[in-house]
Amino acid sequence: MARPSRPLLIALLLSLAMLAAAGLYWRAQRGKLPEGLVQANGRIEGDHVLVSGKFAGKLARVLVREGDSVSAGQVLAELDDSQIRAKVAQAEASVAALQAQLKVAEQQVPLAVASARAARERAAAASAQAARDAERFDALLERGSVDRRRSEQMRLAATAAATQLTQAEQQVREAKLGPDRVAALRAQLGQAEAGLAEARAVHNDLTLRAPSPGVVVSKLKQAGETVAAGAPVFDLVDLDRLYLKAYIPENLIGKVRLGQPARLYVDAFPDAAFAAQVATIASRAEFTPKEVQTADERVKLVYAVRLNLSDNRERKLSPGLPADAVIRWDSAVDWQKPRW
Repeated sequence: MARPSRPLLIALLLSLAMLAAAGLYWRAQRGKLPEGLVQANGRIEGDHVLVSGKFAGKLARVLVREGDSVSAGQVLAELDDSQIRAKVAQAEASVAALQAQLKVAEQQVPLAVASARAARERAAAASAQAARDAERFDALLERGSVDRRRSEQMRLAATAAATQLTQAEQQVREAKLGPDRVAALRAQLGQAEAGLAEARAVHNDLTLRAPSPGVVVSKLKQAGETVAAGAPVFDLVDLDRLYLKAYIPENLIGKVRLGQPARLYVDAFPDAAFAAQVATIASRAEFTPKEVQTADERVKLVYAVRLNLSDNRERKLSPGLPADAVIRWDSAVDWQKPRW
């Protein structure tokens, strides 16, 4: 069998060398993005929110389990409210009684004043007439036209009429005090309503609610246990404040700045890019965490960068999801997906 000629061997070796170089170049470029973009990866995390009660008490009911997703305002647990319910009922009864008294007083005071004034006018007229009659009979007595007994009767009648006038004037003064009594009742009612509002607020605070949408990470107390005032009962992760903790190689961290835009990608939604923004940049380097990259990558020094998710209203992302990120430090460069 004839051997290949020397020029043919040289050409063949050159071709293989070029193919090898092209392969190495392709492998080197496969994991790179254009200048102006930086890629990283990590896991979706969220800010933890501890839910605690304002008051000490016994946990009567726990309504969620670990891992449950909850909405803002959702009831998580209830403390025993038997004592405060009694106080609320007592306060409600006090308010109802004062409201009834005030209603009657507000209706009666104007009528009482008008009635007292009318009675005083009648008493004044009667007293004036009785006084004139007494004077007339005194004159008749001096002329001998009437006897003394009749004259004294008229004088006694005038005195009685004057006494009735005095009483009528006192009733007018008392009636005029009605608005003051109404004001006092209103003040008492205001105090009672404030007490009722406070009792209701305490009763409402015995119900533990989720301050924001999230996931129950841990349940720190069980039903039947006593909870101290301010002691945490639940640990939630806020779904409205998720972020990716990514790791940037030491040779690229100089390109990353606070406020730069980023896009996140997760396997669950391969065609979706989630907007984010660089929120924090670690000041010191560390070795790549074991759960993030390969063994080769774990020996590299990296900087932790927090990328705040801009919008999670559709609740597509949740804590624990692995995600890739692309940070754009040059606005002239078009966005591209990560290349690993």
